Amino acid sequence: MASGGLQLLGFVMAFLGWIGIIISTAMPQWKMASYAGDNIVTAQALYEGLWMSCAMQSTGQIQCKGYDSLLKLESSLQATRALMVASILLGLVGVFVSVTGMKCMKCMEDDQVKKMRMAVFGGVIFIISGLAALVATSWYGNRVARAFYDPFTPVNTRFEFGSALFIGWAASSLAILGGSFLCCSCPRRETSYPPTRGYPKNASSTGKDYV
Repeated sequence: MASGGLQLLGFVMAFLGWIGIIISTAMPQWKMASYAGDNIVTAQALYEGLWMSCAMQSTGQIQCKGYDSLLKLESSLQATRALMVASILLGLVGVFVSVTGMKCMKCMEDDQVKKMRMAVFGGVIFIISGLAALVATSWYGNRVARAFYDPFTPVNTRFEFGSALFIGWAASSLAILGGSFLCCSCPRRETSYPPTRGYPKNASSTGKDYV
């Protein structure tokens, strides 16, 4: 029963992490403009994401524009996109595989060992999915930090970490941790012992004593 609760907890955590990865990928706030200087800007906030860039005016109006061409993007941004999309697809596979191996599901009830192995395999897929998202967000964040501290970067073009990065870090950590919990349901090998030999029962007394 305890392993079933751990398995359910791991699946819930991994599933929430997968949802967070999807949200992080779709958000445009991967980096936001840093107004460190005395420059007068017309926009209240500038954001850039994997798919578009947005500007929020002082009136509260938000205008977003998708990137014109995929081939004109930086190779690092294309790699980040690929890693996040791969993470989402792996998470989708992990959801179906893990659900098949959950103890609370009725499928594959005839073979409990294979059922638990499916849950473990789903946990491994979730771990790989979380690692892919963690690499993508960390790589992107490292690029943002290096550009920010580069003395040759103009002040009005410096960016800081956006909220999508923090969501991505938290979501990938959840996916990895949840996948690890799912892997804890791995079936253990039972040690086989030789059957115990029974001792013959004493013959029932006939009530006659022999001298």
